[in-house]
Amino acid sequence: MTRRLALILLAGTALAACAPPPPTLGPDGRPLPKLYRISGADARRIPFRALDAVNALRQGAGVPPLTLDDRLTAAAETHSRDMSLQNRPWHFGSDGSSPIDRVRAVGFDGVFLGEAISETFESELETIAAWMQEPGPRAVILDPQARRMGFAFFQEENGKIWWTLTVGT
Repeated sequence: MTRRLALILLAGTALAACAPPPPTLGPDGRPLPKLYRISGADARRIPFRALDAVNALRQGAGVPPLTLDDRLTAAAETHSRDMSLQNRPWHFGSDGSSPIDRVRAVGFDGVFLGEAISETFESELETIAAWMQEPGPRAVILDPQARRMGFAFFQEENGKIWWTLTVGT
């Protein structure tokens, strides 16, 4: 009986060692989010994953798909970095520039239609999902006139990510 009990305890310990550790819970009792650290390889894929997600949402809404635009992405990248420097998510640059000023500065030749911004520790897909819950960003993503999109981010050392999505004709 003692040998059998020892084998059961040993087997239970071995199985417990295979189980994942319990999640760390926040004060609300829900699991805390994991830090989303963007690698160099992921950084190159993120705009395409975002484009795929946005186009799936647009398809569901019955509006035309978007294509990535290098100039809109350059404007989005500039703004993501600048929001980090200002330590606040808002649509104006530290130099007073508006979204229209930024897309003009990079030589965008279409009509600027809108911008969605975020300060978060979440992935691009989680961020797009959150934008879809807000009327303003949702309208930008689903604008039926839009044909081109820029998408960029800046990640701080602490993991905070500043996301910017721009759309135009």
